[in-house]
Amino acid sequence: MAETLKEKIINSLIESQKLTAKDMDLARALQKEKNISLDKALLEKGLINEKDLLVLLVKELRIPFINLSKYKIDPHLKEIIPEKIARQYRIVPISQLSETITVALADPLNIFVIDDLKNITGREIDVIMSTESDIISALDSYYGLKTSTTVKDVSRDIDVEDFEIIAEKDSKEEDVRMDEGEQAPIIRMVNLVIQEALKQRASDIHIEPQADTVRVRYRIDGILQDILDIPKENQNAVIIRIKIMSRIDITATRIPQDGRFKMKTSSQEVDFRVSMLPTTFGQKIVMRVLDKQSLSVGLNGLGFSEKSMALLKEAIRKPFGMILVTGPTGSGKSTTLYSVISELNTVDKNIISVEDPVEYLVEGLTQIQVRAEIGLTFASGLRSILRQSPDIVMIGEIRDNETADIAIKASLTGQLVFSTLHTNDAAGALTRLVDMGVEPFLVASSLVLVCAQRLCRKICSRCKEEIPIPKELFKEKKIEIKSGGKIYHGKGCKFCRNTGYSGRLGITEVLEIDESIRDMLVKGKSSDEIKQYAIKHNGMTTLWEDCLQKLFSGITTVEEVLRITSSE
Repeated sequence: MAETLKEKIINSLIESQKLTAKDMDLARALQKEKNISLDKALLEKGLINEKDLLVLLVKELRIPFINLSKYKIDPHLKEIIPEKIARQYRIVPISQLSETITVALADPLNIFVIDDLKNITGREIDVIMSTESDIISALDSYYGLKTSTTVKDVSRDIDVEDFEIIAEKDSKEEDVRMDEGEQAPIIRMVNLVIQEALKQRASDIHIEPQADTVRVRYRIDGILQDILDIPKENQNAVIIRIKIMSRIDITATRIPQDGRFKMKTSSQEVDFRVSMLPTTFGQKIVMRVLDKQSLSVGLNGLGFSEKSMALLKEAIRKPFGMILVTGPTGSGKSTTLYSVISELNTVDKNIISVEDPVEYLVEGLTQIQVRAEIGLTFASGLRSILRQSPDIVMIGEIRDNETADIAIKASLTGQLVFSTLHTNDAAGALTRLVDMGVEPFLVASSLVLVCAQRLCRKICSRCKEEIPIPKELFKEKKIEIKSGGKIYHGKGCKFCRNTGYSGRLGITEVLEIDESIRDMLVKGKSSDEIKQYAIKHNGMTTLWEDCLQKLFSGITTVEEVLRITSSE
């Protein structure tokens, strides 16, 4: 039966003039030589593409076709068909109706797969077709990155030829703690986790010991996602490997530790900041991915509106004064500051930074790492910086009165000072400095501009689609529906791991400090009063308004707007 169907397909190919008899002879020779199926031989020889072959199979076999990239799979099916079985047979479970499971596969002529699945699941099997490449992508998206029972199995086929760790060990003492036979698989396993993180644009890698496994998660576009589990017995070896790479003391396991390393591939060079924290089940590792390519987008790629960007560019050209970037952890403050500094980084300027930690190593900058244990704090570092005749000073964060006081006085005596502060909005930065104990008239005299920001996820361009406006929700949140306004969301596809989002963009609120605002601050006005003045008289766009602009521009979703900000 199978041979008859294949002959029908061959005849169809010849009739459609896609293949000649000579082509078929070449395919049959390869089929015999490699002991593979005829369809694989045709594909390998490049005599037909996967989609053309699929069209013919669908036509001859009368089996429906599914585009897996646009289909959301029921997560409960994992319990019936586990990952190991799905990958072994190259099938994707699609749905279950009563005692019948529908699966997608690339070769419907393989009756042995269908029989095995019947025996394994105890259910009837209905088949639909998809391309093999779509099935592999769907398996990775559905079950996550390929896992295995041992690190050796996981690492066997990993290509790490173009992977190089720049910062390496100085001695061999750590080798005692790792069995010689396990070193290569462990190294390849760690390299796989890092390479996959770069491929998926992750900003953080979390390696978290659990009771009986080690969970690996990536933070992608600000949201943590499960990736794979590493066997518990390999936990110590993985931790030691990362410590070796990061030049961290491998003998200390009960105290928090920090380190960093640099990774170089054929296409990029990336810094990693490593933090280790002792937990109940072992040391948890968080690796922050610091890709310098993110700074190459420049100021114009950060997501500022035209008006806000004009205000920022005007402010950074001033010879002295203070510019603050505010927002919670993970809101992109450091990226904005580094982008601004990169814009100003010219030969004629002496730029010095004091940071904790130094995130990006930038050529041309003098960067100082805070080390509180030896007395090198933000305040003491800043005092020393000012003796070096800087033109521009960048302070990683203003955390206390002493740092704030020195920074503000430096901005009043000829330096342009940049720093960050943790506040909810731009106006809140003014009163926060006063709360720290800085005199209001000093704050008013020094501040030039405050930028509050958040990061919102962008809709995936490949699965973006228009959706009806939820009028009840808009009414509740007091969102004005613009004439002809449309909103969108991401349906979910293999390119965005079925999240509907791909990449992030800045949401900003830029407060320009004018004479009226200075006067309000000296008179002790609240941050709310200052904010309302800026909105009414200076036309300041709030975080909420900037979010709504990006919603109606089709950049982000209603869910993101409500997640990262709120109406005033």
